Amino acid sequence: MKRLLRIVLCLLALLIIAVICYVAYVLLTYYRLEDNLPLEVEQTNETAVTATVGERYRLVSYNIGFGAYSDDYSFFMDGGEESRARSEAAVYENVGEAVKTAREADPDFLFLQEVDVDGTRSYHVDEYAYACTLLPSLGQRVFAQNYDSPYLFWPLLEPHGANQAGQATFSRYTISSALRRSLPIEGGVMKLVDLDRCYSVSRIPLENGKELVLYNFHLSAYTSDGTIAEDQLKMLFADMSAEYAAGNYAIAGGDFNKDIFGNSSEIFGVSGEAYTWAQPIPQELIPEELSIVAPFDEANPVASCRNADRPYGPDNYLVTVDGFIVSANVTVEKAAVIDTGFRWSDHNPVYMDFILNND
Repeated sequence: MKRLLRIVLCLLALLIIAVICYVAYVLLTYYRLEDNLPLEVEQTNETAVTATVGERYRLVSYNIGFGAYSDDYSFFMDGGEESRARSEAAVYENVGEAVKTAREADPDFLFLQEVDVDGTRSYHVDEYAYACTLLPSLGQRVFAQNYDSPYLFWPLLEPHGANQAGQATFSRYTISSALRRSLPIEGGVMKLVDLDRCYSVSRIPLENGKELVLYNFHLSAYTSDGTIAEDQLKMLFADMSAEYAAGNYAIAGGDFNKDIFGNSSEIFGVSGEAYTWAQPIPQELIPEELSIVAPFDEANPVASCRNADRPYGPDNYLVTVDGFIVSANVTVEKAAVIDTGFRWSDHNPVYMDFILNND
């Protein structure tokens, strides 16, 4: 009996040591990239093309969900069951079809979010490199690392693992420079959940000597402190307002992780009372020189995101969290959601047609 007790105590001690070592590993390997980090611009266009005012352009934004979210997929952090893509082949299929769908919309500019470059959850497929091969006409490219997470040993039977992911920006037109801005995140232990967060800033020179400044963002979803999400918006708004004040054109696109309409449940006829992660954007935060552009077609209302607590079906919670922000010198002609039926991601792509106003 004493021997059995000693064995149990030894196993318990080993378990405690393992937990302590793991916690130490997570804390010691956690890091954030510096703010105002210059980003490399990959330029594959043989001839540089300069954008102009008065022309119509199209921007497409698409959160591709690290190549895992087919329409029958559910994710453990949303209350579902799965933690990784189902296979390497599934990653290639989902990313490939998502990028092809975006390409078929004929964008001049394309923003992708949740693009893995090295992830356990995505079988270490470099999704950014793969997307580049599918977008030969968008030869100006920028990648901004959003986070590089330590290995998450959960769920136990199939851990989420270590994952490096970010935002990818593609353009037909010359990108003269790009920058990574570090967003505010929670402190303490919660920073390990929120990880790092950023948006990228890409500068497009215009023929009139001004610049089109593009912001590709993916804001936080899993926060316990609601003020963090507001602080992220305030920072992005301040950057865009400063560019507008300097005479430039500022356009942002991406995943707000907030209900852009504020009442998506009513619009799409699905109850959202049990889901609190997608809160409305506080209107008082939006400067008068900026506007939120919610993609919407009244004749065919389609949400941009589904909650992934279950496979896609008639009882899914639907919400629009993907959209755009524009400065007052930009005219928006149309903004809508491309209905994919969530076949390749838990998001649908969104697009915006716009014109840069003449002075």
